[in-house]
Amino acid sequence: MILVFIGTAGSGKTTLSAAFGRYLEENGYSVGYVNLDTGVKSLPYRPDVDVRESVTAWELMEEGLGPNGAIVESYDRLLPEVDEYASRIARLDGERDYIMVDTPGQMETFLFHEFGVRLMESLPEPLAVYLFGPEILKEPHDFCFVRFFSLMIDLRLGTTTVPALSKVDTVEDLEGYRKFLDDIEYLTARLKLEPSTQGLLAHKMCSALPELAPPTRVVYLSARTGEGFDELETLAHEHRCTCGDLT
Repeated sequence: MILVFIGTAGSGKTTLSAAFGRYLEENGYSVGYVNLDTGVKSLPYRPDVDVRESVTAWELMEEGLGPNGAIVESYDRLLPEVDEYASRIARLDGERDYIMVDTPGQMETFLFHEFGVRLMESLPEPLAVYLFGPEILKEPHDFCFVRFFSLMIDLRLGTTTVPALSKVDTVEDLEGYRKFLDDIEYLTARLKLEPSTQGLLAHKMCSALPELAPPTRVVYLSARTGEGFDELETLAHEHRCTCGDLT
């Protein structure tokens, strides 16, 4: 079972990849780790597949490129090897129960570069986990944004995507977050009261979300406390055996 962690820089992808992998190992599963970030210097896990074997952004910066240019160039250079990396991950999937795929810190590099799209198209039934932190959820329309962005990842990569609120151990009123994220009807009704242009747009978008979005549920995770790990394991099992619709 391949789990692909996707999210913005600081959303907790790498930490969660390591922590959830340890959780699975402690429960008797064999776990493989894949690093797709050419810009990371150190990792809290030992990768079985690592794109830094081919190229690193740091090497390209020494050639004179800036940080953003080096990252983009690194995936340009990785593109001819995408099929080989997909094959290596697929072989690892055959050897281990679970595979943790840690994507680049700059999420747009993975989503908008052909390397990420082609890799995901080549993997056997991966489950994408879109991580977002509580710090971006300030207004009602922010909750609409993360639900729709999860759907956009699904559309871009062509794989089932589960939205996941990370760092829930830092949230004081988690039930308040759950009310907005779990109950689309409640969120839509709340957005109807927003007088701003953002509120109006979000209301229209959320009104269409039940019809557009595949059936899934939001996961609430903490790499520090392990909260939600059992739920994520259940979702992965349902995705793998197709015995549930992820609602």
